[in-house]
Amino acid sequence: MAEGEEVPPLSSWEIDLAKALEEGGCDLETVRNIIQGRPLPDSLRAKVWKIALNVVGKGDSLASWDGCLDLPEQTLIHKDCQELIDQLARPEEEKSALLLDVESVVTFYCKSRNVKYSSSLSWTYLLQPLVHLQLPRCDLYNCFYAIMNKYIPRDCFLKGRPFHLFRLLLQYHEPELCSFLDTKKITPDSYTLNWLGSLFSCYCSYEVTQAIWDGYLQLADPFFIYFLMLIILVNAKEMILGQESNSKEEVIQFLERSPASLEAEDTEDLFSLAQYYCSRTPASFRKDNHSIFGSSLLGLKDDDSDLSQALCLAVSVSEILQANQQQGDGVRFFVVDCRPAEQYNAGHLSTAFHLDSDLMLQNPSEFAQSVKSLLEAQKQSIESGSIAGGEHLCFMGSGREEEDMYMNMVLAHFLQKNKEYVSIAKGGFMALQQHLADINVEGPENGYGHWIASTLGSKSSINSLAEVDSSNGSSEGKGVKSLVNKMTVALKTKSVNVKEKVISFIENTSAPVDRISFNLSWPERASMLRHVSSSDRLGKPYRGVKPVFSIGDEEEYDTDEIDSSSMSDDDRKEIVNIQTWINKPDIKHHFPCNEVKENGYMFSSHLLVTATHMYCLREIPSRKGLAYIQSRQALNSVVKITSKKKHPELITFKYGNSTPTGIEILAVERYLIPNAGDATKAIKQQIMKVLDALES
Repeated sequence: MAEGEEVPPLSSWEIDLAKALEEGGCDLETVRNIIQGRPLPDSLRAKVWKIALNVVGKGDSLASWDGCLDLPEQTLIHKDCQELIDQLARPEEEKSALLLDVESVVTFYCKSRNVKYSSSLSWTYLLQPLVHLQLPRCDLYNCFYAIMNKYIPRDCFLKGRPFHLFRLLLQYHEPELCSFLDTKKITPDSYTLNWLGSLFSCYCSYEVTQAIWDGYLQLADPFFIYFLMLIILVNAKEMILGQESNSKEEVIQFLERSPASLEAEDTEDLFSLAQYYCSRTPASFRKDNHSIFGSSLLGLKDDDSDLSQALCLAVSVSEILQANQQQGDGVRFFVVDCRPAEQYNAGHLSTAFHLDSDLMLQNPSEFAQSVKSLLEAQKQSIESGSIAGGEHLCFMGSGREEEDMYMNMVLAHFLQKNKEYVSIAKGGFMALQQHLADINVEGPENGYGHWIASTLGSKSSINSLAEVDSSNGSSEGKGVKSLVNKMTVALKTKSVNVKEKVISFIENTSAPVDRISFNLSWPERASMLRHVSSSDRLGKPYRGVKPVFSIGDEEEYDTDEIDSSSMSDDDRKEIVNIQTWINKPDIKHHFPCNEVKENGYMFSSHLLVTATHMYCLREIPSRKGLAYIQSRQALNSVVKITSKKKHPELITFKYGNSTPTGIEILAVERYLIPNAGDATKAIKQQIMKVLDALES
């Protein structure tokens, strides 16, 4: 702002924000509620960013450092930092001190993290917006460290995993554009390396960078940058496709500089469109790749799959089941079962459309007709409001690589046709079978039973299914038998009329089919969890829900799709003093334990139980005596506590609520607790007190 120019008066919401920031103790949620997406005033930006980055009140990490600027790359560091300072409109007497601050931040980060400096890392661009805030050196370092730790993905280098993931996202939403770039052999790392590495600061003006960071840091969602990058490409799509005759290098140069055309007033539309595309993306995109972001100390990959070899985006079977039960405008899948007819007949997802992938080579004309009927069925199922309807095509194979070769060819066929929203069911039918076996352990009221269907060719098989149903005292057998017969006839006759097949499919998936069992091998019933009855010595069932506390042998199958501890980034969590929390007057029980992740990794933790809640504090290895608040769960949301007979100290807590169709599991946490029997007894007693209080 020019000297003598008047500072505009603060509006009412800006005054509210300034007051909240001044009073202290303001959290990010409060800040967001006040700002509501409006442009931040310059005078308050530093305080808001510090809250968003969770560095308020953090100590001076550089205090114990000797200040030696003696790295082998020090000359390069000094040169890059000098170039940054030279761009600033600051008095010369301030620049020398600022240069020392910036060079110290970069040098100390390299030393403390054992990182070799390179200009290609884009760190000075990342520091530029922070330097404009005129922060003290300790805050400058803390903010820089927080951004590096939370928002700069691991492997942010050429051919790194984050860029393979971005290609899959681009292919999912813009297959034509992705195909064009693939043809040119242009990979995302060749043009987005500095987008990710500098959070757009490398190419955008300072005003635009500020506006983007204002929104991005307030969202506190590292993955959101993927959607911002996607929108930048979508916006330039026509211009990119128009460069067919240009060289690879010319196209890369155009792509790399495309964020430079953004203006500050464009950011609102940029974020709105990114939110829209985000809502149209399967949740598995984040959940299966959350290890891309976060501290390298905690960079434990849950999935070692090579994303560079992935044919398309993979979706978990649990998400497929959940998505089509949800109401609203979220992602809904049209599942295409590509296994041979005999496998499909033996058992399949009741809402899946069958497309025999073997036909692609054996009978191309019939395959083409089947594809036509598939697209027609998809269209009609959406229009009719069928539970099978969905814009998002998800292909399901057997889950065995050698058997799924033809399915991969079918997938490639759709991708070559530039069909958007194409994904593959992760693990195929084997994963679905196992998942349904796992949740079937919870009893028939789990809410998924009606999705299961079998189409069995032999009369005896159908009769045996009917007998199973009638033995349960229900009249489901008739509906099941008629459905099975319809589908059996349709699938056994190769020359079945396509239109009739489509109509039959729509009619039979417009409402849930009656529950029947797979004609497949399941884990032995003896290994399933038993429920506690009212006469069980472990106590009466919890009120208002089905019996929840069970001790049984879970084998290796009790792996619910939701792991609350894996869904968040440590840097979003509050850091607390462990002993202070243990000594709080409202803490009734404290149990040292290890938090166990789905991939088997364990973290030293503490379970603390109050009158109404259970907290998990995860120790921070680098900061003795401190911990993250890893989770906070209401005791009345516990719907099941289980252990393994072989490993009685491994306790699983499941949280959720009771619905008309059964128990809905919302989160799962696992802990290895010494003297687990005492711990579970104490926790159960506290849960009973809560429920008693609610009842009275």
